[in-house]
Amino acid sequence: MIDVAWARSEYPLLAEKTYLNSGSYCPLAKRVKLAFEAYMDERLAVGANWDQWVLKSDEVRSLVARLLRVEDDEIAVTASVTAGLNAIASALDFSGDRNRIVVTDFEFPTNAQVWHAQAPRGAEVVHAKPGPDGYISAEAFENLIDDRTRLVAITHVCFRNGARLDIPSIVAMAHRRGALVLLDSYQAVGSIDIDARALGVDFAVGGMLKYLLGTAGIGYLYVRKALIPSLVPTVSGWWAQADIQAMDITRNNPHPTARRFEAGTPPVVNCYAAAAGLQLILEVGTDAIEAHIRALTRYCLDRLADIGWPSVTPARDDRRAAMIAIPSRASGRLMETLLARDIVTSHRDMNLRASFHYFNDDSDVDRLIAALAELKLDFGPA
Repeated sequence: MIDVAWARSEYPLLAEKTYLNSGSYCPLAKRVKLAFEAYMDERLAVGANWDQWVLKSDEVRSLVARLLRVEDDEIAVTASVTAGLNAIASALDFSGDRNRIVVTDFEFPTNAQVWHAQAPRGAEVVHAKPGPDGYISAEAFENLIDDRTRLVAITHVCFRNGARLDIPSIVAMAHRRGALVLLDSYQAVGSIDIDARALGVDFAVGGMLKYLLGTAGIGYLYVRKALIPSLVPTVSGWWAQADIQAMDITRNNPHPTARRFEAGTPPVVNCYAAAAGLQLILEVGTDAIEAHIRALTRYCLDRLADIGWPSVTPARDDRRAAMIAIPSRASGRLMETLLARDIVTSHRDMNLRASFHYFNDDSDVDRLIAALAELKLDFGPA
């Protein structure tokens, strides 16, 4: 069980605001602030601290590997999810019979746009669509994944409505038909327990600014070890080389590990913050975090039902993660009105988004529900 009082003490912002927006950007923890300051202190004392660049990047790599329960050599530290996706895309061949990419209508724009951008290289992109209940079930992929499919690129949790896909079933289907699977775990990692090897995915991407408690401008890419030798990205750089100190301008010599999917100079200051956030997540434990969040989101759904305001997030425990999406005919204005009451949320489309983490508790839900009950007449669903 999580000691929420201890957890909240790490975040000064929580003394002033009800923070339900980790799905957009996490609040700043004291130890993450100290990590930024440590970087500045080293810069002032040393100047160009080249050795520390390498060590901090490797520390992030190792911490992400622990988080996902994989090997360090299967992790690339990237500047963003987009950078990781483009590195993978550049290493895949879409010129032959296996040129199909399956995505879903639940994707964050990047995880669709990068794959649609491969059309000039021969890729055909198709979308799995929601059923009548608004959920994309594993059955929605049955007629899309076939012997023409090179890649199934899917979100773990939808950023629009908080729906969590049945990843094991989709992965099993894709692998039976010879396709690779890439998982966008950005809205999941840090809020639920993820074992990339047990899930069976071939690739996974995510970033540090949401539930991993770090900052923007840094992400990760997981590549299953057996695939690495056969994939040579053409989106590359000096940090992707077998020897970053070789400074060889006569050839491309990719690193034998997932580092080959990195590019140029790493996001140095962001590595400090990311490492501090990752350490905090690992200290609390993702299994404990997932259980805590599951109970909070269940309580939120029950309280919404009490005031007669439905959610579009699936009620089933296995179909949701940290986000509860609440339909509103004016979601942007509702978000602003709540902010004026020191309740921090976000919105996408016609949904208000309340996203929870290990430092939230029932009192945060109660404050949100009390405000929504007052505002329902003006901002309820259309």
